[in-house]
Amino acid sequence: MSEAPSHGGGCLCGAVRVTITAEPLLARACWCRLCQYLASGNATVNVVFPADAVAITGEVRWRRDVADSGNVMRRGFCPECGTPIFSKSDARPHLLIVRAGALDDPELLAPQTTIWTDAAPSWACIDPELPRFERQPPPIG
Repeated sequence: MSEAPSHGGGCLCGAVRVTITAEPLLARACWCRLCQYLASGNATVNVVFPADAVAITGEVRWRRDVADSGNVMRRGFCPECGTPIFSKSDARPHLLIVRAGALDDPELLAPQTTIWTDAAPSWACIDPELPRFERQPPPIG
């Protein structure tokens, strides 16, 4: 019998910790304008997990935004240090996005696609080897 996976993560100050008991479903680099704000002008790297496999300890503050896609998104961050850790879509509550930089092992899964490339600034470094979507790709799961 194989052991269930266990991945960890958290914020800069350690007030929020994450334990994940599933393998990631996918990872994307996102250049939408909201993600550029979250990443201080760069793309965010987002790793998607089944929401029911993610346990969170510590206080997370959630901000509600409407994404360029029209989806209502909730962005979770540590209220102590401000680290952006999560995103979730009201349209897909069974999925939870964890920022790759918040994972204990940011090598867990490299981006497989780049999305919202039409919103990227002209100086953006976009991996030419990855499939690109100018806007929002079809949803997973």
